[in-house]
Amino acid sequence: MPDQIYLLGNTVIMAAYAAITVAIAVPVARAGQLRTNRLATATALIFFSCAVGHGMHAGASFHAMISGPAAHPATTHSWFTALWDLCTAGVGVYYWTLRRGYGILLRRGAMYVDPTDQQRFDVVDARERAARELAESHRATLAAVVEHSDDAIIGTTLDGTVTAWNGGAERLFGYTAAEMIGHPASMLADPADLDEQADVLARIAGGERNLQYEARRVHKDGSPLEISVSVAPIQDRDHTVIGISVVARDIAAAKEAAERRRLVEERTHQAQRMESLGNLAGGVAHDFNNILAIIVNYTDFAADQTRDPAVRADLEHVRIAADRAISLTHQLLVFTRGDTIQPQDIDLNAAIDEVRAMLHRTIGEDIDLRTVPAPAPLTVHADAGQIQQILLNLSLNARDAMPEGGTLVIEANRASLDENQIDMHPALPPGSYARLLVSDTGQGIDPAVAAHIFEPFFTTKPRGQGTGLGLATVYGIVAEAGGSINVYSEPGVGTTFRVYLPLVESPRDVPVARAVEAAVPRGHEETVLVVEDEPALGRIIARILARADYRVLSATSGAQALELDAEHGCDLLLTDVIMPGMSGPRLAELLAERHAGLPVLFMSGYSNGLLGSTHVLDPDIAFIEKPFTADDLLRRVDAALSTTTSRSP
Repeated sequence: MPDQIYLLGNTVIMAAYAAITVAIAVPVARAGQLRTNRLATATALIFFSCAVGHGMHAGASFHAMISGPAAHPATTHSWFTALWDLCTAGVGVYYWTLRRGYGILLRRGAMYVDPTDQQRFDVVDARERAARELAESHRATLAAVVEHSDDAIIGTTLDGTVTAWNGGAERLFGYTAAEMIGHPASMLADPADLDEQADVLARIAGGERNLQYEARRVHKDGSPLEISVSVAPIQDRDHTVIGISVVARDIAAAKEAAERRRLVEERTHQAQRMESLGNLAGGVAHDFNNILAIIVNYTDFAADQTRDPAVRADLEHVRIAADRAISLTHQLLVFTRGDTIQPQDIDLNAAIDEVRAMLHRTIGEDIDLRTVPAPAPLTVHADAGQIQQILLNLSLNARDAMPEGGTLVIEANRASLDENQIDMHPALPPGSYARLLVSDTGQGIDPAVAAHIFEPFFTTKPRGQGTGLGLATVYGIVAEAGGSINVYSEPGVGTTFRVYLPLVESPRDVPVARAVEAAVPRGHEETVLVVEDEPALGRIIARILARADYRVLSATSGAQALELDAEHGCDLLLTDVIMPGMSGPRLAELLAERHAGLPVLFMSGYSNGLLGSTHVLDPDIAFIEKPFTADDLLRRVDAALSTTTSRSP
């Protein structure tokens, strides 16, 4: 019975080893790894050798059983079987211990073929090692991104102690990571904002997420910081809040840029509003000038024809009212850039000196007038009368702001505008400018009022005491001269108007005074071709010229004027600039082709867009503004006839 058990045991063990050999070898062979996967191949061979050894034991036992009971199985084993077992054990011990095959199998795993889908895979240890390496690489990349971010990225505990501090935080706040980690983040806060910071920490700890707000902080050097802050909780795997993440960014520059854009947009909007108002006012002034010309001259005609003192007094009142209306329309045209000017090089020091005497008589004795001229001549290219009007209007405005007296200072100097200051003067490029400053110690201007002071007809004075055109006129003159004006005021302290005008570095002949007008001249039967599309005004002009011994040809259009000239000829063309069908300058060109050197005198009450791209006339061009008096017209006609040549605009 023992022999049968011995035989059965070796047979079963042989079968088990053979099955293990097949289980290892077949998948490895199918995967083509018999040569490359040495660990699996060696393991399969050792199990196969064990199977062979137990097979030989079973064979020897079976042989002894059939040979008879005389031979005991334990003593009848073949010496070859014993040697095989010894070699198998030796190879196994050597490979699995001295060669560390068992450790390799445990630590590194082996490549197998899945018997279900024939796909290769790593054993668990290899996959985990690869995942760890990938995670470490991801963490290193993330750390580099955080460290080199321009934003300050800070980690804190729930009580506000700093645990992480990147390079952006060091650049923003001035502290190094060594100086901040382990210290409370509250050392960065403005003292007035400590409660706000504590409230944020409490809200995050209470479960709120992604708080965003603006705050004040303090740099290491003590300078204030304006920052935007984004705060979020740091959670563990169980979603428990264990810390706070803070991202901060300096917004001082962004807020400054936004404010500068707002100012530029506001000033651009103001300029557009002023232009729209000016176009409306200018159109009214243009038509009104023709009406005023008729009123003024018919008033003069009536005064010349009566000796009744009462009638003449009444006519004088009419004339005074008309003169006031003329002054208003002139101011409107200046504001709208529709008035015709003749700019020249002017020394601002001389202009201030000329207006000083006039101001002493108008501002009153209770106001101390001080003038501060520039150390050297300060030359600009502008109309002399308009520069004086700027000084006069601003000074009278200052006088009205000091009803109980005060100090008025008029100063001229040279100023430079850089890129930062240009935002206050969007119409000007950087460079050197002549600057006029008119300052007072008056009541000051409320900011809400200051936003509208340059608008036409805007006034804070009682009804009947102001037209609302004084500062609007100044604005128009300055803009026409290519300059800019702004105002600085503090209520209860005073106001300063700053006027910037383009500086002339190489001035031409600078006049310091205007020529004295001569007596009214008369004609000598010269023929004047008068072209005026307003018939009533044309009749007045013809009457004035005829009474002064001129021969007059009257036309209401350019075509009619050409016909009259072809029939009668002329010594002088007196034409309106703006006419339907054919403009005055075009008519002058056509007549110049017939009569070389024909004198031309232009007249207009509104020249917007038709007297050149800048709406100004060259000083050499003869021009008279509407409305004009008889004396003004006769002087200009005589001057034009005295010139052998005259050119059109």
